[in-house]
Amino acid sequence: MGAILHLSLPVSDLAEARTFYVDRLGCTPGRVRDGWFDVWFHGMQVTLHEAPGQVLSPEAGGVRHFGVTLPVDEFDRVVGHLEAKGVHWVTPVRTDHPGTPVEQRKAKLADPSGNVIELKAYADPARALAVPPGDGPLSGTR
Repeated sequence: MGAILHLSLPVSDLAEARTFYVDRLGCTPGRVRDGWFDVWFHGMQVTLHEAPGQVLSPEAGGVRHFGVTLPVDEFDRVVGHLEAKGVHWVTPVRTDHPGTPVEQRKAKLADPSGNVIELKAYADPARALAVPPGDGPLSGTR
């Protein structure tokens, strides 16, 4: 087994979180224990802990979020699925930089505890995510 990216998040109510992540967002359920459970979000293990005192509202800024970059056709499918489920968008679907090599479509939604999730799709992922020379993680500039 290769590396697995893992994220733990606080939620107010485990049953409500499970309904959102499994039934609405379409995540595959994982382990279940007293006080927490896992879901699989596009290959990432997300552990949801019942910790109401640690929950922030999505209005707290939106900088604190996690997400996934999808191929355009999958982005459209996921967005269509979520809209059919009546999801409330924190940031509605929009297109940034249309017609350019860095064109991207994105949207943000929040789970019932206010954890913000971003969905993205790039017209040309290789060009949009290219790191300029001297700007990589080993260059010392970040």
